[in-house]
Amino acid sequence: MTASRLPAADLDHILAHTADLWSALDGKRLFITGGTGFFGIWLLESLRHARRSLGIDLQATVLSRSPESFLQRFPEFGAEPAIQWLSGDVRHFAFPAGHFDCVIHAATETYARTPPTPPLAGFDSIVEGTRRVFDFALRCGASEVLLTSSGAIYGPQPTTLDHVPEDHRGAPDCTSSAALYGEAKRTAELLAALYHEQHGLPVKIARCFAFVGPYLALDKHFAVGNFIADALHGRDIAIQGDGTPLRSYLHAADLMIWLLTILLRGEALRPYNVGSDQALSIAELAHVVSDTLPGRKPHICIARTPEPDKRPIRYVPDISRARQELGLAVRIPLGNAIQRTLDWHLQGKSSSSTS
Repeated sequence: MTASRLPAADLDHILAHTADLWSALDGKRLFITGGTGFFGIWLLESLRHARRSLGIDLQATVLSRSPESFLQRFPEFGAEPAIQWLSGDVRHFAFPAGHFDCVIHAATETYARTPPTPPLAGFDSIVEGTRRVFDFALRCGASEVLLTSSGAIYGPQPTTLDHVPEDHRGAPDCTSSAALYGEAKRTAELLAALYHEQHGLPVKIARCFAFVGPYLALDKHFAVGNFIADALHGRDIAIQGDGTPLRSYLHAADLMIWLLTILLRGEALRPYNVGSDQALSIAELAHVVSDTLPGRKPHICIARTPEPDKRPIRYVPDISRARQELGLAVRIPLGNAIQRTLDWHLQGKSSSSTS
């Protein structure tokens, strides 16, 4: 039996806080898009761990543009009898045969800094891909459908609003290509409403914010990932701005608890913010990463001086709805979340150097 590459403590944490959910998935078939990304790897590992630990009969079919490339990196998933792979583009994949009980649509790229080239292809991937997945969910008779949306649908958070709630009516600037991701996710949620109204498709919506944990990309636009990369490579931690923007981060193990709970217990077409409400500035985040790293503490370089009397930009969710209606919580504090992530990377480097 192949061991997980994720820490056992993280997988056990997920299992401990979803124990009452798995019986609903016993004997069920799942269809998952985005199964090879950050969310997807965690989902597959969580499902595999629950299947082995609880002895449930759970099958998953995973859509990927290139299963072969993924399985070269993660051969254990190719040998997993409960996981089947489907090669195809989310915009026009061939529908697999048979009934599926649950559909999890987690296939997406994020474009926080610059849109993809060509940008229309990025928009189509989200919008046309979502419609294709919803058409499949209707065809296969799914009773539970989860759409992973984004906090980007709110547009810039007003600086006077500490935490953005689900009923905030802000929006991205639709005349700018930088709004591609947020507007595409807004359209995906509109499709969820249309499919629910016209066909009764029970789409649950998870508006995801920012996360940390093993397998988060360290070379993209995620500040915490960039800071961890700088620390691990012995570099100074570089902050490109003035360090004042406020963010929050949820550990991926908590993220899995939230997504599985929303899938099985959430109300259709009632969006839930997914993330932490524990805000800190980018500069404070850099210090947490630096302080958590054992040994030499990286120097923190901030490119610009904060402007006097300017309120910081915020990207922090109000999670009252998820907390009150679904009993969800931030169970892994940020300091511990970063500690777990750094430990995983350091152990990986240690294993590589001794192999």
